[in-house]
Amino acid sequence: MKKDLVFGLAISAALCTPAFAALKPGDRAPEFSAPASLAGRQFHFSLRAALKKGPVVVYFYPSAFTGGCDLEAHTFAQDKDQFTAAGASIIGVSEDSIARLDQFSADPQYCAGRFPVASDPSGKVAASYGVTAVAGSPGMKDVRGAAIDHGFFERITFVIGKDGKVVAAFSSTEDHLTPDAHVKKALAVVQQLAGK
Repeated sequence: MKKDLVFGLAISAALCTPAFAALKPGDRAPEFSAPASLAGRQFHFSLRAALKKGPVVVYFYPSAFTGGCDLEAHTFAQDKDQFTAAGASIIGVSEDSIARLDQFSADPQYCAGRFPVASDPSGKVAASYGVTAVAGSPGMKDVRGAAIDHGFFERITFVIGKDGKVVAAFSSTEDHLTPDAHVKKALAVVQQLAGK
């Protein structure tokens, strides 16, 4: 009986554990392309094309127009020139619809037209990076009072080197970082890559 209980608990734990964890430094970053918005204008983002220009900060976040995500986007927008000076580009990824991201990317309080955000409504891109998602709660509203009708990715940031490998990865859950600390940490990594 005791063996059966231990075996049952082990099987339950295995089923509850994600099939894969988030990518770690040294892992090859999965290439992806996705609909994105920059300053309210839609385009198709390609990680492969972005990496030709230099390192890319790929950050996953729960939802546009919510407290922490708004702070993170605003901080990335404020620090955009420093990322550019280090040769790096930025792409935010969430389950938000492209219509929501058109507004978010253009709003001067958030992305301010400084960097693009991509829509991953199926969660396929996030899953390829090992980023977990949770379902949204019915009736949730954003800071504008609009309904949030999608799930939420965990807040995790990857710095991907020009060679396509993960240089750094950090999450709010494991590393206990505030949203704006993600930006500062990513900036320090790209500046180190640039030798600054």
